[in-house]
Amino acid sequence: MFTSFVKEGMEKAALSVQALANQTGLSTNTIMRARGPMISRCTLDTLSTIAGALGMKVKDLFEER
Repeated sequence: MFTSFVKEGMEKAALSVQALANQTGLSTNTIMRARGPMISRCTLDTLSTIAGALGMKVKDLFEER
């Protein structure tokens, strides 16, 4: 199981789901998936895009438990 830190990154960057989707070109569904335990279903490319937009490294987006 994975814990996602995307939501926290979004809060620090003051970005809503829609704003992050607009900034990255990803769908809101993809952003929502990345915010929860379904982050493990996101591709590395998707995670890299999200991390870049949030000023984070991919490895900082999630933690395996």
